[in-house]
Amino acid sequence: MRRRLMAGTGWKMNHRIAETRNFAERLLRRLPSGVDSTLDLFVLPPFTALAAAAEAFAGSPVRTGGQNMHWAPSGAWTGEISAAMLTDAGCRYVELAHSERLQHFNETYEQVKLKVNAALANNLTPILCLGETRDEMSAGQADEVLAGQLATALDDVGAAALARVVLAYEPRWAIGAAEAASPDYVELRHFHLRAAASARWGERAARGVRIIYGGSVSIANGSQLIRQPNVDGLFAGRAGWTPEGFAAIVEIVAAAVSAKEQSP
Repeated sequence: MRRRLMAGTGWKMNHRIAETRNFAERLLRRLPSGVDSTLDLFVLPPFTALAAAAEAFAGSPVRTGGQNMHWAPSGAWTGEISAAMLTDAGCRYVELAHSERLQHFNETYEQVKLKVNAALANNLTPILCLGETRDEMSAGQADEVLAGQLATALDDVGAAALARVVLAYEPRWAIGAAEAASPDYVELRHFHLRAAASARWGERAARGVRIIYGGSVSIANGSQLIRQPNVDGLFAGRAGWTPEGFAAIVEIVAAAVSAKEQSP
């Protein structure tokens, strides 16, 4: 089963409305020809720029998404935003369980489960972040931790709906670091994540789910990362904050399509 590759970037708390429009204009001039037929592309702007981004990327291969959301459809949740509000703003995706949300806002994967359910109910594709801390890595617990996060966050998701979720392996110790995890290390984590999915939802469903890598992705390391058999895309942070940088990441992923199609 050939999984459609992805390239995306999360802007965190960067880029206001005018910068967003400028980013879109410059990026669209640089995207490889025909990329819409081979890749899924996404950008995750801050909430204030979502509508502007959706308008600026309308009719292009680039889809937009939110960086977080609440699980409730409405109510007394000051400062929060619902799944329906994201779809109103033109979003196709929503990022959930980013390391910074877990670390600084004390989010749990039990809460993330509620968000996943709400996202799917509103036809949003959850980009579910999974990752171990440095201590968990050092203790050899990475795969156990990742499998637990996966099982908790997707507890209510059946095998048929698994393909509607994108898994983003983002080792917490590599977020904002000088270097990404090594390609071999990433491939091993993705392999075991897919095995955990297979044990829970069956081999066919596990083969279809996409697992992308994020965590200090760069132009320098992107080619080696995307070459790994179980890496289905790159999720860039700082490297994708300029249109030139993100276009380069897209080109790296696009160049890997034919190689992966020829692999056994």
